[in-house]
Amino acid sequence: MALAHAIMTALIDADLSGYELARDFETSMGFFWHASHQQIYQELRKLAEKQWLSKREVQQSGKPNKIVYGLTPAGREALSEWVFSATRNQAAKDELVIKLYNLSAANAAHLAAEISDRRKQMMRLLYTYEKIRLRHYSDPASLPTRSKGAYLALIRGLGQGQQFLAWCDEALALIGSVDPTVQD
Repeated sequence: MALAHAIMTALIDADLSGYELARDFETSMGFFWHASHQQIYQELRKLAEKQWLSKREVQQSGKPNKIVYGLTPAGREALSEWVFSATRNQAAKDELVIKLYNLSAANAAHLAAEISDRRKQMMRLLYTYEKIRLRHYSDPASLPTRSKGAYLALIRGLGQGQQFLAWCDEALALIGSVDPTVQD
């Protein structure tokens, strides 16, 4: 998926400024597709040049004017074509996994600490996911169609997070059994 498609998806229901888009992105699609504010602004410019997004200046009193972006009919068509295209499964890149190939008695405690930190981060993320689920998705069957899709993405994130916690627990137990006096 290109960042362009994530941005256009975020603009399906409402026109947004770059700031609003970046803010909303962090608390929704950003859980599953990371993009910096700079990347979002660059992509907005490119999409407007392709005429997939419209942009208009909105006057503000006491602060600089803002540019608001909206999905054009051509953008909606491009997004629709993308939805019907084949989806690629992208392999994860995780430096910690490569470090684990180098596990030794000398670095076991350090790697266990990294895994423990990752576990804590995941616990915080799962807490956030659960708050979102309880606040917005108490009755999934009654949701509008697009909201059902967002719910399914959230549930996937919850499931992957729970699976990651189980992996962390197994990894910490196994690394904890490494004898620091035995050199491999």
